[in-house]
Amino acid sequence: MTVEAALSPTHSPPRATMADAVYQDLRRAILELRLKPGMRVSEAEIARRMGVSRQPVREAFIRLARIGYLRVQPQRATEIVKISVQEVLNARFIREALEIAVVRRACEGENGALIEQLTDNLARQHEAQEADDRREFHRLDDMFHRLIADGAGCGFAWELIDEQKAQLDRMRFLTLSYGQPAVYDDHYAIFEALKARDAAAAEAAMRIHLGRIIRHLERLKTEFEEYFEDTGAGTAEERAGL
Repeated sequence: MTVEAALSPTHSPPRATMADAVYQDLRRAILELRLKPGMRVSEAEIARRMGVSRQPVREAFIRLARIGYLRVQPQRATEIVKISVQEVLNARFIREALEIAVVRRACEGENGALIEQLTDNLARQHEAQEADDRREFHRLDDMFHRLIADGAGCGFAWELIDEQKAQLDRMRFLTLSYGQPAVYDDHYAIFEALKARDAAAAEAAMRIHLGRIIRHLERLKTEFEEYFEDTGAGTAEERAGL
């Protein structure tokens, strides 16, 4: 897929948020593999396609490099980083440690409002699954976990998770071609445990859910070998050309 096919012009938000808009659009395109691992991109090309100046694109490139999506090299082409298995495993470890603590806390107090929000979220997940709308299902998947963190009074934990899971997100999106039913069932098990305020069951369900990505690794590496790299992508500073 070309850059032209992957991106659309960005609507003009207030000047202060243009870089954020470009960053979010590019992050989604990379996450959803419309801009594929290993593809080379340029500030000028992206700016032209999105209908913006090069400055917000430059800022977005730096941010994308810091989360592990781009490798920016002075005087050389910028490329989309291939998926690092080690970084996926690191992100999963961090995510599990935080989300286990979050889901236990969510069971401790009154969580009626959270249960109501999750009920609506699960209904929408089911609709997205039926329509095979992978983009919407992925968005609702993230929202499910964010709602639990917010409901437990741990919104800050989700912010930390979100900063670490960029590489993991691309693998998660790849699994949605076949894995939506299992994700939905995992979410429903977590929901039932939260509803019963059963912390042990909630923790067990969350561990199963977050451990599932490990069971997908070999299949994805075989089916999408060209998307993966054998070694790490370097430090965030190296990726950003700093």
